[in-house]
Parts: sequence; C-alpha cells; structure tokens
Amino acid sequence: MVSDKSRGTGVPPVRRGQNAHASFKARQGAYLPHWTMEGSTYAVTFRLVDSLPKHVLEAILLERDVVLNFARKKTRNLSETDEARLELLYVEKIENYLDTGYGQCWLKDNRIARIVTDSLRYFEGERYYLPAWCVMPNHVHAVLHPHKENSLSEILHSWKSFTAKEANKALCRNGEFWQEEYYDHVIRDQDDFCHAVEYVLGNPVKAGLKSWKWVGHTPW
Repeated sequence: MVSDKSRGTGVPPVRRGQNAHASFKARQGAYLPHWTMEGSTYAVTFRLVDSLPKHVLEAILLERDVVLNFARKKTRNLSETDEARLELLYVEKIENYLDTGYGQCWLKDNRIARIVTDSLRYFEGERYYLPAWCVMPNHVHAVLHPHKENSLSEILHSWKSFTAKEANKALCRNGEFWQEEYYDHVIRDQDDFCHAVEYVLGNPVKAGLKSWKWVGHTPW
C-alpha cells in the first residue's frame, strides 16, 4: 500500500504565455493543479502504483515542495519559470526512473497490456483522437485530443478505473493498481506535438525494450 503522500506526482508543466493565461483552467489534483484548455491536445502519463521506490518519490516531492513553498511565500501563482522547473523535475527524475522498470511491472504481462491497449483505443474517434500511445511495463503514455464534450480527467478516469478492475481480475489480486495522480501537458504548437509523438513512439527503444509491440499511432 502506498501512502497518500506518494500520490501527488502530477505537475503543471504548461508554459503559459501572458495572452493565453485566461484561456487555461485549473483542476485541483491530489497535490497540484492540472492545466486544461478547451480544444487542446495533451500528452499524458499514468503509472502503476508501485512504479517508484519510496526514497526516490520522497526526494522528488521534496524538490517539488521547494518550488511550491517559494511561490506561496511570495503570495503568487506559479510563474513560467516555476512551471518549467516542475516539468524538468518530472521529465528528468520520474520519466527516466520509470524506464528502469521498477516494481512489479504488471504491464509486461501480455494479457494486461492487451487490456490497457484495448481500453485506450476503445473510444478512439468517438470521445477523443489518439495520435500516439504506448503501454510500457510500469506506465502508459498517450497523446490525445478530447472531443469537446469529453474532458481529459473523465477520459483518464475511465481508462484507469476499467483497466484496474480487469487487470486485478486477471492477476487474481486486490488493491490499488494505478497511481492516483497522473502527469499531463498541454501541447502548445506543432513542434511540441511532433516532439510528444516522437517521445511516445520511441520510449520502448529508449528503455531498451526490443520488439515491443504495445505501441502505436494514428496519422492526423
């Protein structure tokens, strides 16, 4: 069982321009807000509940709290510099550690990877567009564009709740399956989109996984 403290690993990674600031809306996550904007495309990552060791997670949370507490002392919202530091913290610390394959890595089981893959693609074209996705051994990446009537948080909740139930059934286990919090990033422009898609599709190779089949894309 993972403590509540370990759940707050999502970060608000978006660098918001002054003119675009009013277009963004914040949804409070377990520890940090998630920034959303109508009509946006997102890069998201969600991970298994045991995918980070306690000492690594605590060190990351400590670094995160330094940024947040500094902003609170200044009685201001997070600046673009603050958000850039949080994004770098996530990418360099959490993403890289996930690729080491820590934890039970239930998604290496083809049965479980199939459950997750089928869930990602089940409402593709109906509730969202899915340019790229990848089911890694202990985490999942997706680039998606929600249709107007479907929010990002609702889509993530649907994916995670259904797959957790089915995966636990297949593994004959009980308890938490996914980390409650997730990472999201509002894609800013075409270059950012291309980078996000390339990262997702190239993640298995980066992590040293050969002939990994749980990855795909849809031309947009």
